[in-house]
Amino acid sequence: MSSPRTTTTYALLGLLMARPWTTYELAKQVHRSLNWFWPRAERKLYDEPKRLVADGLATATKAATGKRPRTVYGITNAGRAELRRWLGEPPAPRSSEFEGMVKVFFADAGSLSQLTTTLNRIEEEAAERIGALAAMAAVGADVPEFPERLHINALCLRLQLEQEATVLRWADWARDSVGEWKDARDPGSWDARAVLTRLAADARAVTAVVEPHARPA
Repeated sequence: MSSPRTTTTYALLGLLMARPWTTYELAKQVHRSLNWFWPRAERKLYDEPKRLVADGLATATKAATGKRPRTVYGITNAGRAELRRWLGEPPAPRSSEFEGMVKVFFADAGSLSQLTTTLNRIEEEAAERIGALAAMAAVGADVPEFPERLHINALCLRLQLEQEATVLRWADWARDSVGEWKDARDPGSWDARAVLTRLAADARAVTAVVEPHARPA
């Protein structure tokens, strides 16, 4: 009986489409690519390739580097067909895990200093991630590891960069905003209602621009 298939199953099949990998090589590639938008792949990395082999979606070839044995995984024709079938399915609703935002969401249970520290760290991390993405884009444009996938990588990097830039701008705005608060439970004269009204108007404006593209006639 086939084991249950998850997004991680298909993510690894996608990597195997590029070339055969050892588990160690897969771990490195997942960390530098999938980890940006599917970090849970790392949690199942050492079990999932074996399941792919058991289901006939991948092969496992024993090899050696010096005296150290290793297993190289490759995709089968059945694996290619299964990946192609999955790509035709509608994607699941988008989800996100962001501990910093959980702390911001419950900041009124703590101090203003704690909130400011959290916002500073969110901003620092966004800047670090932008730097890493910029380096990846530069290397990809100069010496791409998989030139045949350069167009796909460019699409994905654009989204990741814009997301991090948005987080960076938001953290800067949020820190300036809470600087006007008396404490984490009392915003003083800071007008939350005005901010929400403006956000609603901005959301309607974005929807008005995007909707014709999202719903073609």
